[in-house]
Amino acid sequence: MSKMKTNRAAAKRFRVTGGGHIRRPKGGAQHNFIGKSRKRRRRLRDNDIVAAGVERRIKILLPYG
Repeated sequence: MSKMKTNRAAAKRFRVTGGGHIRRPKGGAQHNFIGKSRKRRRRLRDNDIVAAGVERRIKILLPYG
């Protein structure tokens, strides 16, 4: 039987933590920073944890997750 393929689009967007959670970058942190407040830009820096309901769907796309 063949191996399960990884969804490449999901692999580029998500990472699995040591505890099995899925990390994702926050949206809106690529351009147009002049229109955003300093507080908002600071919050966009760090990665976020995916919600539990969506996490199950993403783990199907990432067989190693």
